[in-house]
Amino acid sequence: MYDTSDIKKGLKVVFDGAPYTVVEFQFVKPGKGQAFTRTKFKNLVTGSTLERTFKSGEKLAPADTEERDMQFLYREGDQWVFMDVSTYDQVLVQDEQMDDTRGYLVDGTQVTVLFYLQRPIQITPPTFVELAVTHTEPGFKGDTSSSITKPATMETGLEVGVPPFINIGEVLKIDTRTGEYVERVKK
Repeated sequence: MYDTSDIKKGLKVVFDGAPYTVVEFQFVKPGKGQAFTRTKFKNLVTGSTLERTFKSGEKLAPADTEERDMQFLYREGDQWVFMDVSTYDQVLVQDEQMDDTRGYLVDGTQVTVLFYLQRPIQITPPTFVELAVTHTEPGFKGDTSSSITKPATMETGLEVGVPPFINIGEVLKIDTRTGEYVERVKK
């Protein structure tokens, strides 16, 4: 069991049978009365948020979670197949669990999969991925202005705003935290 003094960002706990992670917390010690901790949680399965206040000394139940390094193998219908890189076990993840992650995955991408009670509940892609441009309007020679962007469709279907000089077939580095273009990849 966790004590209120153990609360920190990223801590995973269970409320009402669902896993939550701490998003924000604030320890408050008023002039009168008992100290407390204001906490904001995010449900790891549904993504909804919950705010709770705990008095000092209250206990929190830890969530039975485990993170594993896995590799995305392929997509089969509405399921995504991942392989554990240490045991070679394969895991199927339903399409609705993929959220925004699906736009960053090509065959062979290394990801971190969060399991709750031995079931995959969250996929975290690497911070940067390299994706090829499959569609964009043609660029103009000498057009190197960095403040203007145009839409580009990547090989996974992800749409990204890119500078005007980017053309079809180029490989780009994309930040998965923001979904933004970082740079061209020199090959």
